[in-house]
Amino acid sequence: MNKQYDGGDEMQSALDELFASATHEASAAMCRWTNGLITVTLDQVREIALEEVGEELHVGDELFTMVVLTIGSEVGGNLILLFDEFNGRQLAASLLKREPGTELEWSELEQSALTETGNILGCAYINAITRLIGADLMPSAPYFIQDYGASVIEQAAMTQALTSDRLLVCQIGFRRKEQQLDWRMVFVPTRGMQEAMHRSLLAAP
Repeated sequence: MNKQYDGGDEMQSALDELFASATHEASAAMCRWTNGLITVTLDQVREIALEEVGEELHVGDELFTMVVLTIGSEVGGNLILLFDEFNGRQLAASLLKREPGTELEWSELEQSALTETGNILGCAYINAITRLIGADLMPSAPYFIQDYGASVIEQAAMTQALTSDRLLVCQIGFRRKEQQLDWRMVFVPTRGMQEAMHRSLLAAP
């Protein structure tokens, strides 16, 4: 087993500060996108064991509606936005200013509303990390998928599993005014991305 890349309490504090700043940008962008309806909060940044991903992130065998954005290359990662069916439909309806869809298949407009939400949130985090590590990150276009949440997150973590048995995961929460929403966003950076962030954070004054 490879040695863990451990920065201790100081590194944890620096990561918390980085993602708190990125979350502030994401929340401002989300407020603009939803006309002040939705805000975003940072729940936690932490390492978890690979085999505990599903349980720790509360994504089991149920189906989720997801928007996935991938940053390719060794210094990369995956950003995954998860909704249950009800909450995903509610968001799409509020953005499209109409009643939630009831058809089994999501319309192209509904899918587009969710993927643009993922794009707006993803850009806020990617821009913050780009400024930190000084590298051009090339994210994919976000795509819409309906699948088992644990399976998608485990697939996103497979590149990390080659070098480590623990994952750095950033969890984001969403609120409509004071109401907590059952939406989740998980950012899973590759080991190369983690090391680039660690080096930059350690070098910061």
